[in-house]
Amino acid sequence: MNRQRLVVGISGASGFIYGVRLLQLLAELDIESHLIISRAALLTMAHETDYKLAEVTALASQYHRADDVAAGIASGSFRCLGMVVAPCSMRTLAEIATGTSSGLIGRAADVTLKERRTLVLMARETPLTLAHLRNMTAVTEMGGIIAPPVPAFYARPESLAQMVDHSLGRVLDLFGLDAGVATRWKEHREPCGSGLARECGGSFNNDGG
Repeated sequence: MNRQRLVVGISGASGFIYGVRLLQLLAELDIESHLIISRAALLTMAHETDYKLAEVTALASQYHRADDVAAGIASGSFRCLGMVVAPCSMRTLAEIATGTSSGLIGRAADVTLKERRTLVLMARETPLTLAHLRNMTAVTEMGGIIAPPVPAFYARPESLAQMVDHSLGRVLDLFGLDAGVATRWKEHREPCGSGLARECGGSFNNDGG
């Protein structure tokens, strides 16, 4: 294997752009990407973006149909860094947590876990039910990483694109990859600037702060 490889699954949760942008960042890093898009994700793509399927699949090194459980990435012999599901729906999370995959995303995730590779699920849902929390716990106990796309306000994002990039930069950190898009704490600006930020020296109280 000459190039590093990463499997990318896009499921039907809101946040299709996370998967698209991840593919772009991997291309910039010269990482070979293997893409799977669920049927539900195609509906989300149409509702949330102006992308066409052909445009998205062109961003990946290789595209695999969601029902192609005979694809190379469905086997443990497929060598790669691991897998990211961006975003990860609660249905996909449940399939991974219980090992009852109905398609290639679940199977590839199952393979990632059994081979002890890094699996990152950008779980996208709120509020969370007890079933969701238990499934997240199950995946974590199996070695997976639950990484919801949470904005980092210390980075002072000025656009949705910056918020997306920061979340994906932190996900790529988990694979030892630096895309240069994550703002590091205290590396680019001092968190105490003006207004309420001046209070961060220790004067915030504990009953509301």
